[in-house]
Amino acid sequence: MTTDRAAIVVKGLRIVVEGSGLDIVNDVSFSIAPGEVLGLVGESGSGKTTVGLALLGHSRRGAQIKSGSVRIGDVEVLELEEHDRQRLRGRLISYVPQDPASALNPALRIGTQLREVLEAHNFGKSAAERRARVAEMMREVALPDEAAFLRKYPHELSGGQQQRIGLAIAFACRPRVIVLDEPTTGLDVTTQAHVLDTVRNLATAHGVAALYVSHDLAVVGTLATRVAVMYAGRIIELGPSANLFQASSHLVGIPGHAPSPGRRPSGCAFEPRCTYAIAQCREAVPALRPIADLHDVRCIRAEEVRGHGPTRSEEIPRGGIESVQSVLTLRSVHAGYRGRTVLHDITLDIAPQECLALVGESGSGKTTLARSIAGLHSDRWGEIAYKGTALANVARARPREIRRSIQYVFQNPYGSLNPRRTIRQIISQPLEVFGHVRQDQVDRRVAEMLERVSLTASYANRFPDQLSGGERQRVAIARALICEPSVLICDEVTSALDVSVQAAIVELLHSLQRDLGLAMLFVTHNLPLVRSIAQRVAVMSHGRIVELGGVAQILESPKDEYTSRLLSDTPSLELALETAVS
Repeated sequence: MTTDRAAIVVKGLRIVVEGSGLDIVNDVSFSIAPGEVLGLVGESGSGKTTVGLALLGHSRRGAQIKSGSVRIGDVEVLELEEHDRQRLRGRLISYVPQDPASALNPALRIGTQLREVLEAHNFGKSAAERRARVAEMMREVALPDEAAFLRKYPHELSGGQQQRIGLAIAFACRPRVIVLDEPTTGLDVTTQAHVLDTVRNLATAHGVAALYVSHDLAVVGTLATRVAVMYAGRIIELGPSANLFQASSHLVGIPGHAPSPGRRPSGCAFEPRCTYAIAQCREAVPALRPIADLHDVRCIRAEEVRGHGPTRSEEIPRGGIESVQSVLTLRSVHAGYRGRTVLHDITLDIAPQECLALVGESGSGKTTLARSIAGLHSDRWGEIAYKGTALANVARARPREIRRSIQYVFQNPYGSLNPRRTIRQIISQPLEVFGHVRQDQVDRRVAEMLERVSLTASYANRFPDQLSGGERQRVAIARALICEPSVLICDEVTSALDVSVQAAIVELLHSLQRDLGLAMLFVTHNLPLVRSIAQRVAVMSHGRIVELGGVAQILESPKDEYTSRLLSDTPSLELALETAVS
């Protein structure tokens, strides 16, 4: 694509760790045409979000945009003063963050927040025009434009509705460019499909250039025209979706994890993990060079690597579940909010070493059930027992040993970590609460857990805001595992992680199941992941379990119509390949 018709052109972007000069992002260049969606993929910590924010002339604390060019039309974003950049954000370029809840002001009604954007950028000549634009915005994102809906607060909306409000705000002033940072990460597959359709339709209808940041290859393959692959702060492959998904040089699962700034090798950053590496790879950083029409790659042996495209991941082998007493037993469990029952007659058993996946759309009751088991939702009745001992509704009323034995990992890593504590303090807190190890062993245990979740001991002295979303979630998982629980409740724990780190976490959880007899309730909307982690699946709809059985039985021969619809809405790499080719 020629840059003369591009909506945005990025050249030579370099971002460093402030005060040290260590590269976070370097030599990043690309352009996006009006109406085009460019997918930006890569592992957690590869620099995807950092690049996305730089397009708005913004960098996170501890990072500094050192050099490069970001041009939108005749506007050079990086040369503007900060107050001028603030004026263009929302009008010329917009941003949709990963977490819809944190993007909206909880104290303001939806309608007020929509009008604020228009007023801040003087969009519309009168209040009547702005009201009409608000109604149009709501229709564009397939939400009601009635006054009653606009008077709702963000907490009264589902995750999918919150994200579509975020899209409405981003598209409100008809920007030329929009940056979408993992906007469907926390959404169930059906809601995700609606949001992706909304993004695609709005970008096409209004000629908006979109940068879609994601770790989900299936989503990117069905949405993006072109894909850029990032690794260790550089774009290592860039080309049409069809080319990358059919004959990629870098979309292959491998062991290990990406080097962080300051630890990157002098040559190709990929070399330590690459089975094709030779001595020449260690001599210098490869240039981004053409390997096919409109397809560039940063690899000196790309021709040999090509053709080893992504394949269906194999199921992780699982040992047999012993016929012993269930570690968790639920009998006729109901739960509600303010007198309204939302869980109906839930009966389940989970055995030691078993992983039960709990799937369903947003609002189906998955998290309410998980929180009831953990003692975080008290308005419930029926029996929940741990190894035959009935559990109190509230966690604080349970014995300390049971509280240690049942640990919970929350979905949102941005809200579950204390921003004022170091990673060491966060991970070691359960040890302090339960007195599980001597004080002189704490640092060693923290370092061990960081390594087990694909981080390093050097992260111990950092704060949460210095970590990517995926790195934060790994810290949350380490915190839950450090006190060696018997039951682990995982509430969408991999939703913020890239595919290779997902694999590392799944392998870790599987080894814990085997070695410690760990039982897991794995709440997820990622149906393909279920095959790799669970022995059984429970499908929830409207607070009821509509189907329960083995993984193969549910995923390959579902009996319930609702389960069949969930499976049909799930993006897959195979569908991405078909879409890219057609």
